[in-house]
Amino acid sequence: MVHRDDLVPESAPSPSAAPPQGGAGRIAIISAGVGAGHDGAAAGLAERLTAHGYLVDRHDFLDLLPTGTGRLLCGTYHRMLTWMPDGYQRLYAATDRAARPGALWRALFRAAERRTLRALAPDTRAVVSTYPGASQVLGALRRRGRLTVPAFTYLTDFSVHALWVAPGIDAHLAVHAVPAAQAHVQGAAAATVVGPVTDARFTPATAGQRTAARERFALPADVPLALLVAGSWGVGPVRRAAAEIRETGVAVPVVVCGRNASLVAELRADGITHAFGWVDDMPGLMHACDVLVQNAGGLTSLEAFAAGLPVASYRCIPGHGQTNADALDEAGLAAWIRDPADLGRVLAELLHGPRGRAQRAAGLDLHRLAPGPATAIATRTGPHPAPHAQPVVRRLAGRRRIALTAATVAATACLGVAAPLAHAYNETPARFTAVAHYLDGDGR
Repeated sequence: MVHRDDLVPESAPSPSAAPPQGGAGRIAIISAGVGAGHDGAAAGLAERLTAHGYLVDRHDFLDLLPTGTGRLLCGTYHRMLTWMPDGYQRLYAATDRAARPGALWRALFRAAERRTLRALAPDTRAVVSTYPGASQVLGALRRRGRLTVPAFTYLTDFSVHALWVAPGIDAHLAVHAVPAAQAHVQGAAAATVVGPVTDARFTPATAGQRTAARERFALPADVPLALLVAGSWGVGPVRRAAAEIRETGVAVPVVVCGRNASLVAELRADGITHAFGWVDDMPGLMHACDVLVQNAGGLTSLEAFAAGLPVASYRCIPGHGQTNADALDEAGLAAWIRDPADLGRVLAELLHGPRGRAQRAAGLDLHRLAPGPATAIATRTGPHPAPHAQPVVRRLAGRRRIALTAATVAATACLGVAAPLAHAYNETPARFTAVAHYLDGDGR
């Protein structure tokens, strides 16, 4: 069933707080440098676990794969999103329908096991994954008894692809009841609603903060501003979305392109005056704006909820972008604008109507009501180290390592995809029907 821990909500640590001494033990977090969302969630978890007194080690799953494979997969994933979105969608659909990862992907995950175990300090008391590929590896290690400490998956998205649910994982931690129910329907162990982790600077803006932020970013003082985001890579039909927002006359688009410098230049050539590359002060930029328009449903949406902004999903990227949009809409947290003809009307409702007020309240409640993942992890990890709670490393035979590496190279060369390891999701309406029944109390 979906659990909701009866715990006091946690908050982000104060920047001025004295650093803890690690008396609670050591926890490892495995993320992946695929975009910024997985790493952002890992950073938030690390802050909160540190505030609970833990020492925290962070690892990048891409570095735990055979040499060079992780970066190759990440680059291929990026290229598919940019050049082959339809192929990306078909690949995600196929992996989401599979009962288990295919043989090549199992070989790829198996190839990461030894490095994963070697990366863990001997006194590690728990491991947390914010990336589906890492979850698959940790779950397999737990099932075979090679990892003897609890392993958790923190579901960073609102939609749960099959790769997120790994047998052997002790608990799957979700930001909301909708992804928790999706995970439960797919057989996830201890699907638990724990809420999101975002930087403490993401808060609703005061009038003074709003004015100061607009001056700082050289934005118009007296018109509604729609903040359009497209992830750290700036992917998707961003130019079209920016032009269509401008054409509605309802709001002025303010576009963040991440590390896509060419997109910034193209937008400015299109007459989109307020186009930015990578922005370090996203809390300040959200203080300046009135509504968020996004296309992937990741960490930025959660930050907007904390900042009190209503959120719209529009011209979403394939795979996880569309399934996240569906799940956010299901949760009442973000309007999914499927038809461009509805863009102006929905933006006006979010800016000035009851729909926007309802979404703001729901987004703020999301950050207030749940106990927080660090509290849930600490509760399940226990107050004291256990004598047996140490990673167990067994050497793989040389021939076996060679065979696994060869299988990994074959998977990369033949399929040429990073997507299944990143966010392999596909829109599956039947799943949401099951979720609805579960949340109504029909789940088993």
